[in-house]
Amino acid sequence: MLELKNLSYKTEDGKEILRNVSLKIEDRFVAVTGPNGSGKSTLAKLIAGIYTPTSGQILLDGVDITNMSISDRANNGISFAFQQPVRFKGITVKDLISIAAGKKISVSEACQYLSEVGLCAKDYVNREVDGSLSGGELKRIEIAMINVRGTKLSVFDEPEAGIDLWSFNNLIQVFKSMHERTRGTILIISHQERILDIADKIVVIAGGEVTAYGAKNDILPELLGARAGCRFTAKEAQV
Repeated sequence: MLELKNLSYKTEDGKEILRNVSLKIEDRFVAVTGPNGSGKSTLAKLIAGIYTPTSGQILLDGVDITNMSISDRANNGISFAFQQPVRFKGITVKDLISIAAGKKISVSEACQYLSEVGLCAKDYVNREVDGSLSGGELKRIEIAMINVRGTKLSVFDEPEAGIDLWSFNNLIQVFKSMHERTRGTILIISHQERILDIADKIVVIAGGEVTAYGAKNDILPELLGARAGCRFTAKEAQV
């Protein structure tokens, strides 16, 4: 279980991005959504250890990881997929998947994970992870890396970005297969209704604060403007 206790974050120039965020996350799929600039990606980076909170605590299965390094968090079972994946000149796709797996894997194993994310394996397994790959291709390779890691907590920052040529059904199936194998939690930052619709619970962040958190069937209708008194409209939520 991931627990956030009164988590706050300010930039070096004093701008407050998140304020007193407290959550317990232990469901299969949890989606985080809200207006642009609300602090969603910052929250993901705090969990991954890319940013250090100004105050508050982050607990993973009861262990305080607030001051743990990115590497230590990875070793303790956290994976993170960037909104804009990193390029690695000189490293092949197969090498990168082997690094993610923590062991040398065969070409056939690498091909299996690439096929799951909709890539023709023979065309990619020996390619370098450099500027020759499009953003969408990098995104799929990154998802394959998270899949092969199989950690207890996988955090995805807008995984649908750049994969418009690949059906959402395939993306969602990868998430479902990942959970079936790991029985861990998948935390997804997303605006897309089709992603939100697979969530067990939805977290809404606006103005740096959690404004709603609950079961999908309770939260999603409000995001879509189906209920009176919703916290923000579907247009604002960009769903």
